[in-house]
Amino acid sequence: MNEWIEGIDWSHITNTIFASGLQLVVILIVFFIVRAIGRKLITTKFTNLGKQRSMSQGRARTLEKLTLNIFSYILLFVVITFIVDIFNYDVTALIAGAGIVGLAIGFGAQGLVSDIVTGFFILLEKQIEVDEYVTIGGVDGIVEEVGLRTTKLRGFDGTVHFIPNREIGTLSNHSRSNMRALVDMSIAYDENIDQAIAVLQEVCDRIAAEDERIKEGPNVVGVQSLGDSDVVIRIVGKTTNMEQWAVERKLRKAMKEALDANNIEIPFPHQVYVQKETKES
Repeated sequence: MNEWIEGIDWSHITNTIFASGLQLVVILIVFFIVRAIGRKLITTKFTNLGKQRSMSQGRARTLEKLTLNIFSYILLFVVITFIVDIFNYDVTALIAGAGIVGLAIGFGAQGLVSDIVTGFFILLEKQIEVDEYVTIGGVDGIVEEVGLRTTKLRGFDGTVHFIPNREIGTLSNHSRSNMRALVDMSIAYDENIDQAIAVLQEVCDRIAAEDERIKEGPNVVGVQSLGDSDVVIRIVGKTTNMEQWAVERKLRKAMKEALDANNIEIPFPHQVYVQKETKES
């Protein structure tokens, strides 16, 4: 045993480890430099395309995210190949292994292939783009990224949803046209409905004249429903994308103030207490 240990060329092993470690460090340094430069070039290219109106900014950002994704995968594969080669592993065996992995994907991981194919057609048909408001599988949110495997959606509460592309069956895009702003205002049964409608329409006309986000209306469409203690009057208008909620809030505030100024009651729940007196025997 001692003779075997003494027969080992430790200097050669040390030099080999040092050389391999040095090559590994160099590869990693080159990797980070190439990744930084590549990401910068890709981002700059698509930013310029969006500014030059060669394509919409949403489309440019969507393709930018996808290109960065593909670039990262390819660069990572190249780095792994070089690292494997450092340790004198047959690179052709790695490539053959990749072919075996591809075969395994064909037989046992159809979901991955389905994700990629579905994502490709989503991009090709321009169904969604980054920063658009969509509903996918019952989940509402803003598109942050359309990748090879998943679509990244951020909900309005801040939750990030990663949805596999193959699960995108029904997709509703809310950002391709003007959005509807809808406000229901209630008045008491004792109030004059025609007067209330006139007051609310005056508010609508004033807000429409001063707010550029409003594209159509808003208009008072009439009595929507009769509640237990109120008459509900509906107001409908159209706004630019993603501005409907802000416009609705602005309308509600202005209409509440206008109804108060005209002494038109907005009903609120009343509680009636009935006290029953008992006769003493």
